Amino acid sequence: MIELEDLPPLRDPIMILACEGWNDAGEAATDALEHLARLWNAEPIAALDPEEYYDFQVNRPRVVLDKGRRRIQWRTTRILTADPPQLSRSIVLVSGIEPSFRWRGYTIELMDFAQQAGVTTFVTLGALMADVAHSRSIPVSATSEDDVTMHRFDLEPSGYEGPTGIIGVLADAATQAGLTTISCWAAVPHYAGHSPSPKATLALLNRLAQLLDLPIDTGDLPAEAQTWEGNIDVLAESDEEIAEYVDALEKAQDAAELPEASGDAIAREFERYLRNRPPEKPEEP
Repeated sequence: MIELEDLPPLRDPIMILACEGWNDAGEAATDALEHLARLWNAEPIAALDPEEYYDFQVNRPRVVLDKGRRRIQWRTTRILTADPPQLSRSIVLVSGIEPSFRWRGYTIELMDFAQQAGVTTFVTLGALMADVAHSRSIPVSATSEDDVTMHRFDLEPSGYEGPTGIIGVLADAATQAGLTTISCWAAVPHYAGHSPSPKATLALLNRLAQLLDLPIDTGDLPAEAQTWEGNIDVLAESDEEIAEYVDALEKAQDAAELPEASGDAIAREFERYLRNRPPEKPEEP
């Protein structure tokens, strides 16, 4: 860990993490984290040594101009803190790139920092390509593997099995460390997965605000999301095959979101039917 500034005193901090790469369709998750960093004037306090975790032929350093002088900027995972006066808790933001190797060492280093900082809540943000319609609300799943956390935030356990990214590894480590751990994933339409995806970014921020009761000013994102949706409308209208596909997705998503489509709703309706059903008349002898 490269310390940039001393760790300031923190108030029951929430750590929020997003990583570039496999976990970040349309750059929705990392854009959400960057929005929070700007909104809350987050200050960098530490960074992971890139030599330990990155292949520089994959994640190449950048040449940047700093006050008229050229310098090399090494791409890595950076840790920022914010203490906005309107929030009752401090915020730790982790803006990273999925490591090329030594994932366990990377995970241990971040979990050690979380423990040092007194983090009690750990939230990961991710985005994936999915069969969803751009013209409908962007689904954001929020899951946890801890029974207490699931009950407290009304979450579901994840039913996913298969390859995972560093987000999944970190969420598992945080759960094992006893942190309140939540994973939020936005579903980005795969036919419109180019970057940026402001509608998915907005959906992630709104879900985060709802879950943690955080006031999050979304700024220009609603207008940007509307413009993005309009641009995809134009694309869909110009291609008959895409238009038919979008129409099928819309119908499927609308049906899935109907109240009567949920098992709980069906059960409640059946119970109502039984309560209101008139009593059977006795058979005539």
